[in-house]
Amino acid sequence: MDIILLERIGNLGSIGDVVTVKDGYARNFLLPQKKALRANAANKKVFEANRERLEKENAERRGEAEKAGEKIAGAEIVLIRASSNAGQLYGSVNVRDIVAGLEAQGHEVDKKQVVMGSPIKTIGMHDVTVALHPEVHVTVKANVARSDDEAELQSQGVDVLAQMFEDEQREIEEAASENKIDPNLEPGEIPAELLEDGVSTPEGETTREALIEATAPEGDDETPAGE
Repeated sequence: MDIILLERIGNLGSIGDVVTVKDGYARNFLLPQKKALRANAANKKVFEANRERLEKENAERRGEAEKAGEKIAGAEIVLIRASSNAGQLYGSVNVRDIVAGLEAQGHEVDKKQVVMGSPIKTIGMHDVTVALHPEVHVTVKANVARSDDEAELQSQGVDVLAQMFEDEQREIEEAASENKIDPNLEPGEIPAELLEDGVSTPEGETTREALIEATAPEGDDETPAGE
């Protein structure tokens, strides 16, 4: 369907441009939202007769949006949520949460202006776009954390999830060091010191049998059939 744009639309064009779009997109979104007109002869005459007024009104709205954008741009909202140890939220942060967070800071934003590809599902710092006008987009920060202290660290640029991973790795390495266990051993692999020092074997038992017995899980006393 050919339409006349009444405002700038993404990659389609600017006000007054005649473009071709899919029928469903025009009927379900552009036309009902009064963002475009059908590009027929009658509408073209009406648009040209009102072009100057429409462009002036658009410029005024853009100017108001730019002023509002100066206040909102870079705003950071803190959202405290419960999550797993891996940082996955028990739930998600959606458009309503962003709007509520901005309103709490005195910024009036309509939920239709908040652009989120998908809900936020992990802790961390997330960029969220706010489209105050078709030609005025600003970015705000959603600081999703499990506590105020964690949010403060993230605000300072600390990657909390990476720090958690590093702390866990350090604890594993310290525990392995204290117990003289090589953390790089594969399951079932015999430590080198056992092979070097030798394994004491009861009379009549081979070293292989002693090793199997020493490394077998508890309760594994059954002998496979046929042996």
